[in-house]
Amino acid sequence: MVDGEPAAVAGHGHRKDGLAKLALGAIGVVFGDIGTSPLYAFRETFAGHHKLALDPAHIMGVTSLMFWSMMIVVTLKYVSIIMRADNKGEGGSLALLALISGKTKTRRWSNGIILLGVFACALFYGDSMITPAVSVLSAVEGLAVAAPAFGALVLPIAVVIIVGLFMIQRSGTSRVGLFFGPIMLAYFAVIATLGLLSILQTPHILLSFSPHYAIEFFAMDPVRAFLALGSVVLAVTGAEALYADMGHFGRNPIRVSWLFFVLPALMMNYMGQGALLFRLGHSALESPFYMLAPHSLRLPLVGLATAAAVIASQAVISGAFSVTQQAIQLGFMPRLRIEHTSAATAGQIYIPLVNWALLVMVLLLVMFFRTSSNLTSAYGIAVTGAMLIDTCLLSVVFFRLWHWPKYLAIPLLAVFFLVDGAYFAANMTKVPSGGWFPLLIGLIMFTVLTTWSKGRQLMIDRMREAAMPIKVFIQSAATSATRVPGTAVFMTSSPEGVPHALLHNLKHNKVLHERIILLTVKIMDEPYLPEAGRITLEDLTHGFHRMILRYGFIEEPDVPAALAKVHQCGADFRMMDTSFFLARQTLLSSTNPGMMIWREKLFAWMLRNAESAMEFFRLPTNRVVELGSQLEI
Repeated sequence: MVDGEPAAVAGHGHRKDGLAKLALGAIGVVFGDIGTSPLYAFRETFAGHHKLALDPAHIMGVTSLMFWSMMIVVTLKYVSIIMRADNKGEGGSLALLALISGKTKTRRWSNGIILLGVFACALFYGDSMITPAVSVLSAVEGLAVAAPAFGALVLPIAVVIIVGLFMIQRSGTSRVGLFFGPIMLAYFAVIATLGLLSILQTPHILLSFSPHYAIEFFAMDPVRAFLALGSVVLAVTGAEALYADMGHFGRNPIRVSWLFFVLPALMMNYMGQGALLFRLGHSALESPFYMLAPHSLRLPLVGLATAAAVIASQAVISGAFSVTQQAIQLGFMPRLRIEHTSAATAGQIYIPLVNWALLVMVLLLVMFFRTSSNLTSAYGIAVTGAMLIDTCLLSVVFFRLWHWPKYLAIPLLAVFFLVDGAYFAANMTKVPSGGWFPLLIGLIMFTVLTTWSKGRQLMIDRMREAAMPIKVFIQSAATSATRVPGTAVFMTSSPEGVPHALLHNLKHNKVLHERIILLTVKIMDEPYLPEAGRITLEDLTHGFHRMILRYGFIEEPDVPAALAKVHQCGADFRMMDTSFFLARQTLLSSTNPGMMIWREKLFAWMLRNAESAMEFFRLPTNRVVELGSQLEI
């Protein structure tokens, strides 16, 4: 083990299951996106916007490129290396960002690293809109191949499936999830078998394992080979999901599933499609994936592929919920209503605003682009952009966290930057024909995330500047104000000074409770925190106590549940004797604003529409008092 490399991940309960069971679950959830790529990746490379000649050199070159892309990008970069960079078992761009930012806060370039991580998160939203659209549409388009008379129904059927998929999100996916593994297992077994049967008819395709066919492709036709990368990369879309979903299944089950089942199945299918093109040429280009099956089996294959596409879409939608929750906890997004769809699994959440926004955008994509071939023009930029950013973050991990020797880290990074950079550059050629969409979504989300983070920090700074020292307040108010029975909990974002709500309560009601808790909830850079270090309590005298509750960015704050475990500051907390005081800030225009006026207005709008702290912190509705205050940022 290289010095500084993390040891095996500790479990969080869900990893106590056997390796085989977790590996099966990973096949059902993690590999849906990359598993449905054979539906369109090979076809688009030859029949897409930059068509290639259907000759042996190009077929062998493309097949070799796909194989080595999966080996370098997925197997080496993500499965072998990046998955070691877990944040207490959790993966994904935000988890990696939280891990890095906790180690590099004193360095000048840490802000740039944070912006890169946030932009990767923003790009994910573009990907989460395109994936359901292209996966479902490409699967249903098989109907036109299996039964041409029903070709006109492809678009309506795709719309119905997509609407139904988003409608069931509220009820949760835990029950449906039980079927995901077996369905995807059957899907991968079928596509591997179809590919193998085709390979047996044209075994020459197996020579494409050699990288020299990919090199010859570039030497023979460098411009078209470069443009073809924009379609070849479709074979590895979903690679980042292996890292992002690591927290659900653990590192080893995902590795086992990929190396011993998913990778062989995908390569057999891609090579089978290449062999088919050798034999049938242009007549197979309409859909080489479906043409692999005998005519009588194409309709059942459409049904199986559609189920796989729905599963792939489900994984991306669930991922959007998880990323949003992490962004909220880490202070990059305003509070949103989060519903729990499973009492047993904390990760099973549903965010209505995200769900319906995704549905609208996916339907607009389907209606605007109309075919999966047109949609693939928009597909890839978000994925390759996120992959390139992951490589940038990985370079920090190599040198600052793991302390790898330069002779080992630099060659690896050079390969990753070369491959990711080439894919990203090739995909940038898609901008005029649809690639602008994920970039636009990424830019909008990046603006939202950074505006909220900046505005929130400005607001905290202004409140801290105007705050009265707590010791001065206690000395002046504790003896002069009338004390009433009960407990008052004043929620405050800053663990310093006097909360605005406390000042306003004293000003208007002219009383203080016998016990006053100044409570700050902090979200840490770790996904989970042990109960032992969750609560910090300080006695400020005269019945005043300062309490800090700490949660990981995966956990969900539950203030009443935490208070029930506190026994060190007088009598135990009883909700019927406890009042929670919240301050609701109204922003005013400042003569010296901390950010541009339009961003200030955007932040003010998000602040007004954010979910109430009462619901976010699970406070009892009949025990909450909100007090308004005005603030300039």
